Amino acid sequence: MSKSDPSQSGVRSPEEWLEKVAPQKTRGTFKLFLGYAPGVGKTYSMLSEAIRRRERGEDIVIGVVETHGRARTAELAARLEQVPRQMLEYKGVTFEEMDVAAILARRPETVLIDELAHTNIEGSRHRKRYEDVLDVLDANIDVLATMNVQHIESVAPTVQSITGIAIRETVPDWLVQRADEIVMSDLTPEALQMRMRRGDIYGIDRAEKALANFFRRGNLIALREMALQHVTKAVDRTLTAYMDAKRIRDNWAVRERVAVCISSNSSSQVLISRGARIAEGVDGELYVVHVQTERDGASENSRGLAENLQFARNLNAEVCTIQGKTVAQAAAQFVREKHITHILFGRTAVSGFKKYLYYWAIQHFLSEAPNVDVHIVTQSRYQSRESS
Repeated sequence: MSKSDPSQSGVRSPEEWLEKVAPQKTRGTFKLFLGYAPGVGKTYSMLSEAIRRRERGEDIVIGVVETHGRARTAELAARLEQVPRQMLEYKGVTFEEMDVAAILARRPETVLIDELAHTNIEGSRHRKRYEDVLDVLDANIDVLATMNVQHIESVAPTVQSITGIAIRETVPDWLVQRADEIVMSDLTPEALQMRMRRGDIYGIDRAEKALANFFRRGNLIALREMALQHVTKAVDRTLTAYMDAKRIRDNWAVRERVAVCISSNSSSQVLISRGARIAEGVDGELYVVHVQTERDGASENSRGLAENLQFARNLNAEVCTIQGKTVAQAAAQFVREKHITHILFGRTAVSGFKKYLYYWAIQHFLSEAPNVDVHIVTQSRYQSRESS
């Protein structure tokens, strides 16, 4: 008796079943190689990964790579297919720019795009290179890209104040947050300065001037710290997304988050200050939360609440106003969703029936919330005493 052909009998192979149940990819994946200064190895790392991928059979091409005369970088780039650049004339001078239309027509699996903050020559498809990247991603083509931390829009003013050098080209923060993966290309400041002295970054004739300006050790330490902070935030977002996708309700205290639950009472500012000190002490994020319940209304001092919330913003807290049937229930839900590790409640009711209502609310919160450190701050004449 002959065996039946699965294709004829309607039986699918395991590969066909996986193809059927796997979610359809509709947008390219964006991987960013982030550095803190020129010469840390962003482009080299990107090219090295591209070569490994090509050796595994991936269709990967260079959209644009700037070698800046660095021989080792040029050697790697020469090993990959490069989409010819577009020639544009501007004010009598011919410039080369990445040809987005040619990339879309070529339709590789992945394309390499260097120097994300670059401003294109007039006559290009878009004004900024990162806008070209968005077109490529929308075409369901993966992108490997590079940039330095000083070109992130929110970071540029700080870098300018530290280094004294104007940052003219920037990328909006939302684009960096859009990256599916961020890899930090890292060297110690001392190793980077040594590379500069050897002429590995710029010509030796430019090295001493660069070391006395942008590449001063203090500048490099500060820039490296800012880059590390951005990578940490990216990892934190990835972890949060994973926990949400897997419906993990327990708090994984990888990063400290401090929440302060406030009202319109002026003593809430003491509570916010205490929370800010705790957040600073544990190197964590600060949230200030106001819960609006069904009972709130005329009893709420809107002016006092606005002043408290502004006070929180002045301390760089993330301010959240949430709705809930009770403060305890809403606060517990907030702790769960934001993965809070510390929460502060004020205590003004110290006697009578209100005292027991307060104890009931705290107990209700504890029964609803995941594992979290609870700080009870007694407020009396703007003085506070903490217990936990």
